[in-house]
Amino acid sequence: KAKPEPDPEPVADGPVPRNPDMAFSSDFTNCAGVPFSQVLVSGKYIAMTFDDGPQPTNTPRLLDMLRARNIKATFFVIGQSAALYPQVLRATAAEGHEIGNHSNTHRLLSKCSDAELRNELSRCRDAVVNATGAPPRVMRPPYGGLLKRQRELIRNEFGSPIILWSVDPLDWKRPGSSVVTSRILRGTRAGGIVLAHDLHAQTVDAMPATLDGLLRRGFQFV
Repeated sequence: KAKPEPDPEPVADGPVPRNPDMAFSSDFTNCAGVPFSQVLVSGKYIAMTFDDGPQPTNTPRLLDMLRARNIKATFFVIGQSAALYPQVLRATAAEGHEIGNHSNTHRLLSKCSDAELRNELSRCRDAVVNATGAPPRVMRPPYGGLLKRQRELIRNEFGSPIILWSVDPLDWKRPGSSVVTSRILRGTRAGGIVLAHDLHAQTVDAMPATLDGLLRRGFQFV
């Protein structure tokens, strides 16, 4: 029998909790080609990640929510969407968020030839560069699907760490914002990487209660 979803955190009136200012090294050149689903950490650090954008209405709303809480996130973007909405991606990068490569068309890369894989990642990279002036430094394969030899190709030719996830609220199924919040709050642990999708309005609707709930539990976003 499935456990009922716990009630989500209430959204408080007044000032929202804020993530502390933090400065960590961003040199991960030694991690190229390595897949991460969580990280061993010495404190209650977590990473919030958003896939499948940019989206012209949801992503700007999300940026406002993150800015109010002093949170930096990682956005794994689709090349085609980056080319359609470069101004949204430019704003995302300008606010200090990490931009990641999520392929050009969201294909299952493990079914692709090497040439198709290169094309998917190169076209996404080029769209990010055109919008922001800088290439993405990390990548996430759509559906998490990647072969060992493809990881080696990505390491050798793109130099990107492969970022997976430890918390998946299945928000793409649109279960409702309160369910998205409760699943993330229930599943997040120190060193966790939280997966969500700024493509979906429900997910962005869930973020105030989600982010505030995580901050009140003592998590710090990196």
